[in-house]
Amino acid sequence: MGRTFVEKILGAPTGSIVFKSPDLILTHDNTASIRKTFEKMGGKKVFDPGRLVVVLDHNSPPTNSKVATDHEAVRQFVKEQGISKFHDEGEGICHQLMALHAKPGMIIVGSDSHTCTAGAFNTLAVGIDRTEAAGIWLRGETWFRVPETLKIVLHGRLPKGVFAKDLILWIAGMISSSGANYMSIEFHGDGVKTLSISDRMTIANMASELGAKNAVFPPDEVLADYYGVNVDELNGVWADPDANYARVIEINLDELYPVVAAPHHVDNIRAVREVLGTKVDEAFVGTCTNGRYDDLKIAADILTNKQLPDGVHMIVTPASREIYLKAVTDGIIAKLLSAGANVLTASCGPCLGTGQGIPADGWTVISTANRNFLGRMGNKNARIFLASPATAAYSALRGEISDPREIFDPDFQPKDEKFPYRQKQSETITIPEGELRRINGVWNYKDVDNLNTDQMFAGNLTYQILSSDPEAIVPHLFAGFDPNFSKNAQKGDIIIAGRNFGTGSSREHPAVGLAYIGIKAVIVKSVNRIFFRSSTNQGLPIIVHPEAVEAYQPGDKVDVDFEAGKIYIGDKTFDFQPLPDKLQELLKAGGLVKWIKSQS
Repeated sequence: MGRTFVEKILGAPTGSIVFKSPDLILTHDNTASIRKTFEKMGGKKVFDPGRLVVVLDHNSPPTNSKVATDHEAVRQFVKEQGISKFHDEGEGICHQLMALHAKPGMIIVGSDSHTCTAGAFNTLAVGIDRTEAAGIWLRGETWFRVPETLKIVLHGRLPKGVFAKDLILWIAGMISSSGANYMSIEFHGDGVKTLSISDRMTIANMASELGAKNAVFPPDEVLADYYGVNVDELNGVWADPDANYARVIEINLDELYPVVAAPHHVDNIRAVREVLGTKVDEAFVGTCTNGRYDDLKIAADILTNKQLPDGVHMIVTPASREIYLKAVTDGIIAKLLSAGANVLTASCGPCLGTGQGIPADGWTVISTANRNFLGRMGNKNARIFLASPATAAYSALRGEISDPREIFDPDFQPKDEKFPYRQKQSETITIPEGELRRINGVWNYKDVDNLNTDQMFAGNLTYQILSSDPEAIVPHLFAGFDPNFSKNAQKGDIIIAGRNFGTGSSREHPAVGLAYIGIKAVIVKSVNRIFFRSSTNQGLPIIVHPEAVEAYQPGDKVDVDFEAGKIYIGDKTFDFQPLPDKLQELLKAGGLVKWIKSQS
């Protein structure tokens, strides 16, 4: 039997646990927090400064003196450690800048969920949490579970007015935001060669929104042209023709049309024509997903010699300074500014709500970013649609969600399109203050799917409160979801929740806070891969057991015997597979920091 990409690059069959030393370890503004965790582990000198990539981009330029001081501490750390791959404020967003360092066949890890963007360059690129990044700085290796693989076969070519962003949103709507949980995604088929490196970065970037470990494209002629070499010089890695896949999906690109992700989930997909006329208050073009040169050019071409209507605001963030400069030289920035757009420094700020561009209460935003959770972009009283740069720019120009094929395709004939898949959306988004979900030491969230890290700990606090400061985290835990939680949670409590628990960013604050409180266990129908990893590293047990969650009724007593692998709910008992020995050691030690210290 042949091997998949990930089986080849990790050198083991699906399901195996292997230890590897990554080629590159990416961190960003969270380096300030990671450094403190590294020192708590007893670290003084990183194992190999040549493998570290450090970028200041998430709250850049700083929005207050604390962030500015943290940035300066990162600069000093970089100098002390001799880290040469350092990119200061304004150079760009870390996932765009990885294009300067990623090479086919590399193993890359990063303390950000969108590290998977580098899969466009035929790498295994995986998001991890901050604590794990600190451990790799110290020890030089980490563990990987070799995942099952989802094979997506692309045929044909995208029609005029339909873009890579439409494709990845289409896939999210097909399989759901947890449809590739802990999987590797491979892209195959004749349609792949029609996708540029920019397209591939957009698609790979959003693999994390599907719950995937990584996404990867082949080392083909398109990639060879990008590097300016012949294909046989790429030294890439690719799957065997007879590799075994958990699932195979075939997509005919010719049949796709523009879509959006409607509030408040990335898999809440609608055809653009289903939401035509929805009033738009703000458009956002940029981010690590769609801030490349061709994205800016698409928006500028739509807005050339035109003016945004009164009441419509537009934010543009190039993905890097290099892209920004080229767009200036080619007149693209002038066209955007002349139309009334605001062009900001290359940074992540507007995307997660740590910088400029925060929408007002009641606003509807159409964004080219990768997430539209409630509270994303810094205001839980706004709603966000995700779309391609063409759809975002044209909708801004019209003041309402509009179909870009009207300007891209001279032969376009409107049709009554309806996106053919409907994913179940969470029935509960927020819990009112008067409703206490804690009964007999159990927090009952079994009716809540897709509880995301923005609701667990607000993105705009991420760089105000370091993940190495658990006491400061606790008062803000679940504030965007259940205002009663932080005031009432107690040591020994158990959380029961639905599917895709902890979806979203690699923000480890929620896991740090829950572990600090002393939550005994979290029992869920399914869990986001990075959140599971982060919780394990903090000594917080996550148990995936859909049957146990379904069996729970409010008021039932719940307990867990980790040694025996048993969950007790009322008068029922459920068995679960205990974690591998190494991971059980982490939990017993109280997390990765304490475990590493115990090894020294």
